[in-house]
Amino acid sequence: MVRQEPAVTAFTLSPAQRALAHEVRQLAATELRTIAETRQPGEVNRDLIKAMGRLGLLARLFPGPAAARGPRTVPSVELCLLWEALAAECTGAALALVLQGVGTYPVLHAGSPEQLERWLPAVAAGDAVAALALTEPGRHTEANAPVVQMAAEPDGDDWRLTGEKAWVYNAPDADFYTVFARTGPGDGDAGVSAFVVPAIRPGLSGERLEIAGGHPVGCLTFDGVPVSRDDMLGEPGRGLPIATSTLAAFRPSGGAFAVGMARTALDLTAGRLQGLEAAGADPASTQPIAHLLAEMATRTEAARLLVYAAAAARDAGGPARSQSAMAHLFATQTAEFVVDGAMLVHGTDALRRGHPMERLYREVRAARLYQGPPGAQQAIIAEELVG
Repeated sequence: MVRQEPAVTAFTLSPAQRALAHEVRQLAATELRTIAETRQPGEVNRDLIKAMGRLGLLARLFPGPAAARGPRTVPSVELCLLWEALAAECTGAALALVLQGVGTYPVLHAGSPEQLERWLPAVAAGDAVAALALTEPGRHTEANAPVVQMAAEPDGDDWRLTGEKAWVYNAPDADFYTVFARTGPGDGDAGVSAFVVPAIRPGLSGERLEIAGGHPVGCLTFDGVPVSRDDMLGEPGRGLPIATSTLAAFRPSGGAFAVGMARTALDLTAGRLQGLEAAGADPASTQPIAHLLAEMATRTEAARLLVYAAAAARDAGGPARSQSAMAHLFATQTAEFVVDGAMLVHGTDALRRGHPMERLYREVRAARLYQGPPGAQQAIIAEELVG
């Protein structure tokens, strides 16, 4: 069954964007899904990332020549488009895209020409795996208030990184990490610097964490890892603005990931209802499913409009902070509602390992925690309302 696309409104995609969304979804279905299914839970799928590089999907994160300066990030609307289209067919590819972006955007925003030339072409080609090392054990990084205490201890004109980072997606398999550590005193923004740290540096080790959904995530230990001024992004003590700008750039698209999963669950439910009706099921038994399907579709479209409105506002030059938080909060809640409803309609068949609904049921829970849990998004919204 092919679901009818929503009519054009102020916040739907242009014909060119719709064509791109269709192309990306087809690539995910025909080229990427099978590769994604070969990954062992918790491991980075390098074959998948390499395929995404070959298909030009990763290069879309970094428009323009590698060594160019200034803002060169993909527009928020297009990022949402890419993440939604991939998530609708292959959540593994969608997550790989955004993790490559989150790990590399600090370099894009503040890297030297040498850093840009070294890392961006490799990430775009799928030859290098990136990761953002920001969160620390016991110091949960809320969407609006990252907390950094890891020490960058002076070593002549250089530094040595000592401490731990937790919940680092793509760790410990990444090729380089964007690491935030304190080069100066203070508890707030001042004193935190950003470094690009190759994974082969002495003193750097890590281990995987096993989580629901099987996404690649781990923790890192820095035991006097040497870094120099050549590894630093931007100026000393100005690292946190790099982190917050990266998180802000990807916040609207977190909702798009959830919308993509909701669309898949919605399509599967519509197909299930069609099959029941074609088999001659009693209308009295299918009517509750039809009503649930209508509610699922309405919430999914509302979430989609919120997501693209926030992305469009950001592309227009506004911070869209509260709009992005609303979009993320509502879209992830909606995806959970839609997937739960679809599970009930499919019944026990959906519990089988390998069934598309079984995979969605596991992965939709984690989506609510990406880029800050619901409480973090609610804090942003409330702060904007009373501030």
